[in-house]
Amino acid sequence: MSNPASRSKDFFNAEGVSGLIRRAFTAASGYESADMTRPLIGICNTYSELNHCNSHLRAVSEAVKRGVLQAGGFPLEFPTISLGEVYLSPTSMLCRNLAAMDTEEMIRGNPLSGVVLLTNCDKTTPAALMGAASADLPTIMVSGGPMLNGHYQGEILGACTDCRRYSAEYEAGTITAETYKGVEKNLVRSAGHCMVMGTASTMNSLMEALGMALPGNGAIPASDSRRLQLAQAAGRQIVDLVERDIRPSQILTADAFDNAITLLNAVGGSTNAIVHLPAIAGRAGVDLPLSRFDEISRRSPLIANMRPSGEYQMEDLFYAGGIPAVLKQLLPLLHGDALTVTGRTLAENVADAEVSDPDIIRSLDDPLAPEGGLSILRGNLAPDGAVIKHAAATPALCQHRGPALVFKDADDVKARMNDPALEVTPDHVLVLQNAGPIGGPGMPEIGNLPIPPKLLKQGVRDMVRISDARMSGTSYGTIVLHVAPEAAIGGPLALVRDGDEIELNVAERRLQLHVSDAELAERRAEWSAPPPAYERGYGQLYLRSVNQAPLGCDFDFLRGRDPAGAVWQPKF
Repeated sequence: MSNPASRSKDFFNAEGVSGLIRRAFTAASGYESADMTRPLIGICNTYSELNHCNSHLRAVSEAVKRGVLQAGGFPLEFPTISLGEVYLSPTSMLCRNLAAMDTEEMIRGNPLSGVVLLTNCDKTTPAALMGAASADLPTIMVSGGPMLNGHYQGEILGACTDCRRYSAEYEAGTITAETYKGVEKNLVRSAGHCMVMGTASTMNSLMEALGMALPGNGAIPASDSRRLQLAQAAGRQIVDLVERDIRPSQILTADAFDNAITLLNAVGGSTNAIVHLPAIAGRAGVDLPLSRFDEISRRSPLIANMRPSGEYQMEDLFYAGGIPAVLKQLLPLLHGDALTVTGRTLAENVADAEVSDPDIIRSLDDPLAPEGGLSILRGNLAPDGAVIKHAAATPALCQHRGPALVFKDADDVKARMNDPALEVTPDHVLVLQNAGPIGGPGMPEIGNLPIPPKLLKQGVRDMVRISDARMSGTSYGTIVLHVAPEAAIGGPLALVRDGDEIELNVAERRLQLHVSDAELAERRAEWSAPPPAYERGYGQLYLRSVNQAPLGCDFDFLRGRDPAGAVWQPKF
């Protein structure tokens, strides 16, 4: 494999008409011949005005460019798809693989020597790294950072944990319309992604544990000047990685994924990471079964006191020492010798980190809980696995047996959930079918089914809920997700009927449907698949190629690495 610096050098030094055209057009953009002798660094920017979380990335990009220039590189920015949770329909997850393809082909097809990935909202981060891992040129991740805390009437607010909490209270009639409007006006007060330990916070923090981002990437607030300083430092560092030929394939090892899963559990991170990490690992050629998540969870204590599992938010975590301080506490459980984009080991990166608030970042000797916040469940209802974030669940419901109340899809939920005549009790298990990768389509974040209003008014705030969908990392409750195989392809979830007894036992990692095999066989004979959501276009490609949740919902033809070689040089 040639040195990555030669990709841009050979491109601009080409003889004949090809070289002439490349140099002439680059000069026409205002650059000089000297610029074209330096390593060309691509800045992959997921900026978009349709995505609030990424709408400040132009300023971050300028900081990266300064760093690249300081180190002797030649920075050029290019856009890729921006996936935002607020605007994009039906779900941003449907387009994660499309964004990964976009990123990979832009890296592969352009004469880049290295790339800095600017991401923020939760799907942009795994998508960009998936693409870069497959192209395997020197790469650094830079996130835009979390929002500042929201404030209202003396309470700290967090998006979108409090979006859900206050909406439930408003539905229950316990708060006024004036209070509800006040929350809306004071919840989001700066640039950045959600400030609780949701999926964006989780994935951007995990980039530090994977070794793909500089220390501080996870928690520096978006509006803090140190976020731009981090971006500038990343610009300098990517030139060093090119010169030393350090690539994602050297960093994204099995040990690195173990480190990421350990951090995931220690911070009470999002269940979505259990979809994204296997997808990234699949690009890196690392086997990452669901069982590995559960093994590491059992030995990884919860030490970061973060909402929605705990009390604090990302701004507070930053002041307390940030992700480097959490990683330093975790070092006895980590592969500290793992290589990172700093060119140093993970242990060396965090050697000087300090905890300034032990209530936010606990020690291994004084954890919030003895094991991590996530569990992998199995049983006849989820033979290939399911996920629960037990750190954000109601302890009393983590061992529960009750009758199923089944909703066949999202439209069924909308049609029936608010009906005062709905026959439901707090002991019921709410079951949502056909919301997985194919059935959703796109595995939307609707697994956190709402509590029926008639029960909200009785004071009920949590119930066991089961689906093949995902949920936002900002959500909370006793919610079982990612049931595999999904209902739309005939998984056992498709066979559940109203009144069936379902048993959840988190301690024993069990999810059991108490229906006989003979009865299930009869139901299977009567079952038929729902009609496909798409007949053409990208949606049809998605339905034909997407893997199930345990493999990360990547496309089957995208798994693996295909390192970008020299830019094609025509012979005329």
